[in-house]
Amino acid sequence: MDNPSPSTPPDGEKTSPAAELSVSQRLRRAVFGEKRDVLDPHLFEHISLVAFLAWVGLGADGLSSSSYGPEEAFKNLGDSQYLAVFLALLTALTVLIIAAAYSKIIEHFPFGGGGYVVATRLLGPKAGVVSGSALLIDYILTITTSIAAGGDAIFSIFSNLPPWVMALKMPVEVTALLVLMAMNIRGVKESVTALVPIFLIFLATHAIVIGGAIVLHLGHIPAVLQSVPTGLHHDLGTMGAIGLMLMFLKAYSLGAGTYTGIEAVSNGLQIMREPRVKTAKRTMVYMAISLAITAGGIIIAYLLVGVHHTEGQTMNYVLANNLAGSVTLLGVPVGKGFVIITLMSEALLLFVAAQAGFIDGPRVMANMAHDSWLPHQFSALSDRLTMQNGVMLMGFTSLGMLLYTGGSVDALVVMYSINVFVTFSLSQAGMIRYWLMADTRTKHTDWWKQIQIHIVGFVLCFGILVVNVFEKFTEGAWLTVVVTGTLVTICLLIKKHYNGVLKRLQRLDEILGALPGADQTKELAIDRLKPTAVLLVGGYSGLGIHSLLTVLRLFPRYYSNVVFMGVGVVDSATFQGVEEVDRVRAQTEAGLEKYVALAHRMGMPAESRMSVGTEAVAECSRLATDVAKEFPRAMFFAGKLIFERERWFDKLLHNETAYAIQRRLQFTGIAMVILPVRVLE
Repeated sequence: MDNPSPSTPPDGEKTSPAAELSVSQRLRRAVFGEKRDVLDPHLFEHISLVAFLAWVGLGADGLSSSSYGPEEAFKNLGDSQYLAVFLALLTALTVLIIAAAYSKIIEHFPFGGGGYVVATRLLGPKAGVVSGSALLIDYILTITTSIAAGGDAIFSIFSNLPPWVMALKMPVEVTALLVLMAMNIRGVKESVTALVPIFLIFLATHAIVIGGAIVLHLGHIPAVLQSVPTGLHHDLGTMGAIGLMLMFLKAYSLGAGTYTGIEAVSNGLQIMREPRVKTAKRTMVYMAISLAITAGGIIIAYLLVGVHHTEGQTMNYVLANNLAGSVTLLGVPVGKGFVIITLMSEALLLFVAAQAGFIDGPRVMANMAHDSWLPHQFSALSDRLTMQNGVMLMGFTSLGMLLYTGGSVDALVVMYSINVFVTFSLSQAGMIRYWLMADTRTKHTDWWKQIQIHIVGFVLCFGILVVNVFEKFTEGAWLTVVVTGTLVTICLLIKKHYNGVLKRLQRLDEILGALPGADQTKELAIDRLKPTAVLLVGGYSGLGIHSLLTVLRLFPRYYSNVVFMGVGVVDSATFQGVEEVDRVRAQTEAGLEKYVALAHRMGMPAESRMSVGTEAVAECSRLATDVAKEFPRAMFFAGKLIFERERWFDKLLHNETAYAIQRRLQFTGIAMVILPVRVLE
């Protein structure tokens, strides 16, 4: 039963009615929700997202970055704030260019995966693991940065209160992170739907702030426009053309946090409502337009209102307070209330933005686990059909980063933007290579038109990456390089281990050539009252056959029947639609039929039993209980990989499914034997 393929560890929850559940099981069900049936034909309709909800769940990451990205860029203009006119235009243009490039990626990779899949398919596995590792660190920092920036926005409102109030900032951020983690274990759609009102309030309040800044300062626009040639003339005389250009490019590049959420849609296609490509492209349009207007508009608003950085307060707070803070209506400070609502919506949207990390991070992790770069259990689904292992790892790692940096947004944004632009650059390089392939150019006569957006995207993304690394290397960028490089190294070692085990297991397939031929055509009748060996098997392979022969060798002429029992495990890689679930069922049935046919050829009565689910342990235990009732003299068997020199990481990289099932069955009084399958070095 134990093999290098993905499986899910037990969660200890029974399928009994609520009245029979323990207190801990009731609490778990209350927090994380009821189980879902993977065979429900309407399931994907219930858990997938339409374009609007996808915009909320994934677009919030990009839109919320307007809370810190434009501020970082504007601050680095120094005294040359007139350049904000060009900065706003270039920021909006960059958003639209990167979004357009990723829309093309969505067309060519309609099953999602984003930067990891693009780099793997078009640049090779080594580039893929670099892109995937960068994405994982990026999504961890997405969660951490969003939570930290949200805390800054909330406590900007209370900056004039006593220090003990400010000391609550970290506990509030930690609580928000843990709540989001629990919501995402419940399910994507539930977590996104609950956050829609926050998203809409953010859009409304920030539209008022940007519109108000422009309308109330229309008289300042001529002076602002006049300051551009005046400022250029002055700065060209003092800094020179190259110095001025480098200063502007530095400010533009350090505002890279603005663009960090754009790739989220292409990574999360699996959660889109059919037709997925159309839904994803519509979501990308919503995201790109809203982010371009918001980020560019905020930079212009800073310039028109004359906002300057103030210690302990975000520039968005200063902007909103300058615009509306003194407004009263019948003596009521409605302006102050508007400022509070605006900053609270911004803070809460930043918390919503952490959703992108919880939604897409585990999906990237699952894709990498399916390709054996990470432990296989990270591709497993929970009974809520969420990637619970990945969600929890992302959450607790983000918590560690939050505590390590003390919630400093300045430090986090640097680390954050570097990794996302590694992935951006590799994705665009991969698409450039795709359009330069001879087969592609033959098939698509308009290839030159198609490649242009990716060339421009690569130049922008790689340029921003280089500037960020060199400008901020000593301020935290070095840590990102070290952490990402370490993760890549770990992934390479994990892949090497899995490849070695798989190669050694393939030796067992040599037994297939020595099996008896198809000379037994008569179906042998099974006697349910006689001793029966129930063998838990995966796919049809030398591993399962080895287990069968071991049973017959250990108990010669004792068992009159054999029942092959299998579970089709639906993991994140196969959980893409009803058709894929049906394919898993058909594949499992086909493998069991081969085992039954083999037993018949060996002159032994045999049948099979199967089930489909997301958790191998829970499904095997349930199925085994039914089989034990049907065959009262049954003994259960499962194979377990035994390494010649077992090391500490073997249990992490290889599931303990057989032992977990054995514990469950023994608790119910059903006997089970673990068969050792030796893996020689």
